[in-house]
Amino acid sequence: MNQNKSIYLIPVMLCFFCMGFVDLVGIASNYVKEDLGLTDSVANIFPSLVFFWFLIFSVPTGMLMNKIGRKNTVLLSLIVTVVSLLIPLFGNSFAIMLIAFSLLGIGNALMQTSINPLAMLIIGDKNLASTLTFGQFVKAIASFLAPYLAMWGATQVIPSLGYDWRVLFLIYFVIGVLASLLLWMTPIVEERGEKKEESLAAEFVGCLRLLGKPIVLLSFFGIMCHVGIDVGTNTTAPKLLMERVGMSLNEAAFATSLYFIFRTIGALTGSFFLRVLKTRWFFIISVVMMALAMVGMFFGTEQWELYAAIALVGYGNSNIFSMAFSEALLTVPDKQNEVSGLMIMGLFGGTVFPLIMGFASDAVGQAGAVAVMAIGVIYLFTYIPQVKH
Repeated sequence: MNQNKSIYLIPVMLCFFCMGFVDLVGIASNYVKEDLGLTDSVANIFPSLVFFWFLIFSVPTGMLMNKIGRKNTVLLSLIVTVVSLLIPLFGNSFAIMLIAFSLLGIGNALMQTSINPLAMLIIGDKNLASTLTFGQFVKAIASFLAPYLAMWGATQVIPSLGYDWRVLFLIYFVIGVLASLLLWMTPIVEERGEKKEESLAAEFVGCLRLLGKPIVLLSFFGIMCHVGIDVGTNTTAPKLLMERVGMSLNEAAFATSLYFIFRTIGALTGSFFLRVLKTRWFFIISVVMMALAMVGMFFGTEQWELYAAIALVGYGNSNIFSMAFSEALLTVPDKQNEVSGLMIMGLFGGTVFPLIMGFASDAVGQAGAVAVMAIGVIYLFTYIPQVKH
């Protein structure tokens, strides 16, 4: 990749930062619950909505990229995301927040499907996994900052704004507008070959048919497990400390921050290790770390044991997405847009895993929830033979 073209990665990486806006849904739903006096089951509708749209929009977005191009699809995702961030600035009623979170999920589904193929267009096949991993590091910064920005807004008096914790939406709105403008001004040439016209139904069926390729199907399940473990750890980590160590919720909330800290470190260092190690070896190391984490979370009774386990799963899980995603893209190079849509549809695992974990923890405590995540780790061990690039 020449130096002039590498400059194009700057707006793309800012788009990765905007992709991290979706993780504000966790802290935001807690504040909405408090503001509106909602029950847990009703408040949980908000994060569930976000992941639901990945199931609906991911594959159609892959088809859309064939029609309007990767850059234009990312621009569309930014517009939807910016609108979703603007809406809560006019109020925080249940209806307003429902619309805002729905649009945030739709925008993120569009972005996650299109941003990786756009990055590949710029970077090429070489070092793709490390570039996508660095993008995940940039995304993790936005995820990590969201709770602190919301808490800052909630605890500081801002008379001129009056948005309290919703100042988070204002800050991310401004960044989203900046990212949109920078990407719009960036000249990215896309080569589009001749393509025969197909009905939408035929194109959709053809896209789903790619799941018949073993690498695509297995990578899809791998990403489902990655996201399920990710969301599951965020949900379960504080509860483990409350159950095993007797911490209060405020004290145990640090567990979520600890997870994000090590996910961020993992994404940053992973972009280096993926340049000097074979992807398969780094994948094996990552999954072994996650397996040790599951053992620690299942049997650990001391605070340091649980913290160590949470840190291990944070680091180990930080690069799984990039490696599985790039493996699928590189194996089916002639259908990258469609494959990208299918892979992002796997983020629906963030809805499936927590639901099953909830039933398991109700039955036998938090060890049950950890056991469900452990099944995902076991699957990732079976995926190792597929990692060949």
